[in-house]
Amino acid sequence: MSVIVEFRVSSDDFELGQILAVEGNSTVELERLVPLGEATVPLFWVHNSSRDSFVEGVQRHSSVDEAHVVDVFDDRTLFTLKWDAKQDRLIAALRANDGQVSSAIGTSASWKLEVRFPSHEALSAFSTTAADEEINLEVIRVYNPEEPDVQPWYGLTEPQFEALTLAIQRGYYDIPRGCTTQELADDLGISGQAVTERLRRAIVALATYTLPIDDE
Repeated sequence: MSVIVEFRVSSDDFELGQILAVEGNSTVELERLVPLGEATVPLFWVHNSSRDSFVEGVQRHSSVDEAHVVDVFDDRTLFTLKWDAKQDRLIAALRANDGQVSSAIGTSASWKLEVRFPSHEALSAFSTTAADEEINLEVIRVYNPEEPDVQPWYGLTEPQFEALTLAIQRGYYDIPRGCTTQELADDLGISGQAVTERLRRAIVALATYTLPIDDE
């Protein structure tokens, strides 16, 4: 079963992020990735940025072959880019693990990407590859595309997410514990038994949706 991950990565941590550098409140929004032989050509919008200065900055990169304006509106410009992606560690890690980028939005500081992988195993392999390449990923959420509303936080329901987050913030799992079960229950407005059960289910959900666990 496929799985979708949303993550944030520093603009400096991959080559395409460095090439499509913007300033101030300007943003870059990926329209789609177009396969062209062995290359992948991004088609993207640049919002609230000077078109000429942006193109000049892009063309200064040695790996860029061409940057073309496709369409122009008052507040945004559509570009296509041809570049040698062989040195882009993030793109290479995605390709190696069959990741398909469905959306990507970049700012001067970071990019937020949504990527579909064919399985949890492929996602896990991608995470390992990214770590080996020293690409720092901030995972926002992982979910099953068949049930996106049921699993917005690694398979957790909203009450489970709230309880587990509070438990961690209050030091419930620290040694010694920073708070008691009853103190958590009081904060959440439920019984101590309900807190214990909610945390147990939360941990099971996290393990199920983030680790490659099968029926065997």
